[in-house]
Amino acid sequence: METTDAPTLDVRPIPPKDKHPTIFETFDDLAPGDHFVLVNDHDPNPLYYQFEVERPGELEWDYLEEGPEVWRVKLTKAADAA
Repeated sequence: METTDAPTLDVRPIPPKDKHPTIFETFDDLAPGDHFVLVNDHDPNPLYYQFEVERPGELEWDYLEEGPEVWRVKLTKAADAA
C-alpha cells in the first residue's frame, strides 16, 4: 500500500445523496496536478465512470487500497486540466 501525505476525504460518514457532490466539489477545488485521497467503505468504481462523463480527461485515478473493508483512491487533477 502506497503512503501519501495528501489531503484525505473520508466519505464514509457522509449521507449517500451527498457523497458524489462532495467529491466533485473537492476535486473542482484542486489546482491542476494536485490530488486528494478518497476513503470509502466500498469500491467507488462507479464514481470513476461519472468523472469520465462529467470531467473527461481531467482525472487520474490510482487505487491505494482495495478493500474488503476500506478503499482508498488517489484522485489527481490532470496537470493539463482546464
